Amino acid sequence: MKVSVKPERKGDSLKTAQLAVKEKLKSEVTPSSSPVIGPDTLAGSILPRKRIIAFYGNPLSKRMGILGELPPDEMLAKLDQEVARWEKADPRTPVQPALHVIAVTALDEPGNSGKYRLRMANSVIDSVLALAQQRNALVFLDIQAGHSTLEEELPPLEAYLKLPNVHLGIDPEFALKPNRIPGRYVGSYDAADINFASQYLADLAQQNQLPPKLLIVHRFTQKMITNYKNIKLNPNCQIVMHMDGWGSPSIKRWSYQKYIKAEPVQYSGLKIFYKNDIKRKGWRLMKPKEILTLTPKPYYIQYQ
Repeated sequence: MKVSVKPERKGDSLKTAQLAVKEKLKSEVTPSSSPVIGPDTLAGSILPRKRIIAFYGNPLSKRMGILGELPPDEMLAKLDQEVARWEKADPRTPVQPALHVIAVTALDEPGNSGKYRLRMANSVIDSVLALAQQRNALVFLDIQAGHSTLEEELPPLEAYLKLPNVHLGIDPEFALKPNRIPGRYVGSYDAADINFASQYLADLAQQNQLPPKLLIVHRFTQKMITNYKNIKLNPNCQIVMHMDGWGSPSIKRWSYQKYIKAEPVQYSGLKIFYKNDIKRKGWRLMKPKEILTLTPKPYYIQYQ
């Protein structure tokens, strides 16, 4: 790219001209971004250099999201289409495809563990990793803890989380107290829970010389995350607070302002529901260009 800078008068210094060139280049080639709170990004960090477009679900279920709803080839083809739409909407920000699999799913009954959650077999995760490899995609392992804890659920996934392309999602909706049943009540995580998960990931990244890990935190009510100001940031783990609610574009914009912008953490995300976002008359899916008008600008977009 050619950049020309014409000094205003003959006596302008070379330094002034150089600064002008730098500002010109910065405005033209830096990916569009909103202010990010927290430590400087490290080498290999995905955000904010790229925008992640993720398909969510479980390959064993057609009802939990697009990841399992379609046959694998059709699902990947649809992911390609969404990636292309985002590349067109924001050509200055590279798009990173991802598959977000529910690795621990909440149950409405105690199950064999007595903890209202079911861990997926390694073969399920392996199948998603194989699909991701076909698109050079990231993989997110999502935890719906039920009556279990992150302290108990993360270690069994550690071998996967040590892989450079595997990251973590945690869902407060399905983290409940013993007297509450998943699906009947909305759960919550405290800053302490999020700090445990982010530190766990940061330690893995440092110990295994990996690029910074990503932590996706789902949210669609104020009470789902408590004491957000106490969430600690670490350059080895990038946190995305992800607006997970469904509804019309106006409802989603309101929720985003209320629960994401009003209580900022680090990066932000938004979920699009292929079915729930159009379940009522007059509702429709938000388009990439509309989503890009949100403040702060989301860098993680999930489709369910």
